[in-house]
Amino acid sequence: PEYALAIDLYERWVHVQEYEPPKSVDPNRAAARLNEALAVIPEVLQVDPSNVFLKVRRKQKGSAQYEKLGAQGRFREVKEGGLRFLVNFTDYLDTGLFLDHRPTRALLRELAEGRDFLNLFAYTASVYAAAGGARSTTTVDLSNTYLEWASRNLELNGFRGRRHMLVRDDAREWIEREKGQWDLIFLDPPTFSSSKAMRGTFDIQRDHVELLRSAARLLRPGGDLVFSNNFRRFRMELEALPELEIEDLTARTLPPDFARNPKIHSCWRLRWRKAGSTA
Repeated sequence: PEYALAIDLYERWVHVQEYEPPKSVDPNRAAARLNEALAVIPEVLQVDPSNVFLKVRRKQKGSAQYEKLGAQGRFREVKEGGLRFLVNFTDYLDTGLFLDHRPTRALLRELAEGRDFLNLFAYTASVYAAAGGARSTTTVDLSNTYLEWASRNLELNGFRGRRHMLVRDDAREWIEREKGQWDLIFLDPPTFSSSKAMRGTFDIQRDHVELLRSAARLLRPGGDLVFSNNFRRFRMELEALPELEIEDLTARTLPPDFARNPKIHSCWRLRWRKAGSTA
């Protein structure tokens, strides 16, 4: 427990995250432990020490978790589920491939065949939907950086053209205006956001009912809305959405390497109730 590190192996690269020690811990002892770990990690995992990347995770507020840490602009290609993705180990707190969502991405591939897929707030799921045989994918995000990343990931796997649309917009405002309909929607919003480019603030606990209702409006009959978030104290307000069938997929979408802390994310599947059915 003294070594507060998350160590993730991406093929021949290692992404090490140190959780910033509290002020009650002697900083010299904390530094010594970190140095010990960095010395042994390449040996245990049999990687070149130059392929080990270190980040320090501090308590984040608002959109700080998405802020740039560097500007190296260097991407490495890794494979997941037989697909190819570009990851960045230096410029952002996260690499561009959220590891706790591996089963969620696999589920979307299972559900996608022959369906029109809408991806809100995310930038890797569209690749999985396309690989699963989706008729089309639409990816909506406010960030040019993440949309470009999504585009590069799609092209890396051979998915390009008008069947794979990328839309730069505030996803919340976009779904309120949108008139189209989809068969499968993935909704993975941030816990909190206060970007200068968006109107007001967003809080997942406070705003999820309104957001889910707006997103569900875009579902065709028989369509599925897969909703996930990473707020560890999240509570789904089931009673506020009586018109929807809601299935908790959290346990199914939790990978074994995150089983020690099952609150890493919650995941739900929502569908419109059939006429005459009751909760």
